[in-house]
Amino acid sequence: MAFENIRFEVDGEVARLTLHRPDKLNSFTAAMHGELRAALDTVQNNLSIRVLVLTGAGRAFCAGQDLGDPEMAMTPKLPDIGNVVEKYYKPLILSLQNLRVPTLAAVNGIAAGAGASLALACDLVIAAKSASFLQAFSKIGLIPDTGGTWFLPQRVGMARAMGLAMLADKLPAEKAEQWGLIWQAVDDAELAATVDKLATQLASMPTKALVRTRQAMHAAPMHTLEQQLSMEGGFMRELGWSPDYAEGVAAFMEKRAPRFTGQ
Repeated sequence: MAFENIRFEVDGEVARLTLHRPDKLNSFTAAMHGELRAALDTVQNNLSIRVLVLTGAGRAFCAGQDLGDPEMAMTPKLPDIGNVVEKYYKPLILSLQNLRVPTLAAVNGIAAGAGASLALACDLVIAAKSASFLQAFSKIGLIPDTGGTWFLPQRVGMARAMGLAMLADKLPAEKAEQWGLIWQAVDDAELAATVDKLATQLASMPTKALVRTRQAMHAAPMHTLEQQLSMEGGFMRELGWSPDYAEGVAAFMEKRAPRFTGQ
């Protein structure tokens, strides 16, 4: 598939997906969503890929929905935004959450609206210090979508989540790190190298264990302690029979670095 709104490349075990509408701050359109689905399907089906890096081109990560897209046309009547969410954003976030490899968001600039939620849907978020996060929905009479009402309170607590959502204040990357919204804020000049190093590290780790960690942590708020303990037991049983576990134990006993394959 030829991509016009994103760039997608695979370098060894690392897949890199770049939102590529820099003149529109990488805002979403129906066409971009179609290309994102195709790229994520490739990651899911290409077993040689062991990590996905998601970033934006130019001076923004993603400014959210492009209000000029035909799906959001205001005439002859107001658009069915709920249908847009169900048709495009819900499957996008679920695809990321169900991806068989860990995901890393490299936030190079403003991440606003659905763009902020897209970053938060990734397992780890690294941001340039000049970047910022903005829940802009209340400014146009809407609520945070793309999982925003789920990710925000889980990351920063209800009080801060409510303030971010209702007041629509821009949150600088360094404060986002202090609040626990993201993993790390780094100097702009160090973003690319930091992301490359972390992507390489993730690609060398036991992939299934990382993904099961994601699944278990996201399930915890909906579970009782007993249910969570049962989920942990099921995952540990599965992983305990995996080649990567056997390799990890062998490497520990032999006092050498493990050579995980993601299996």
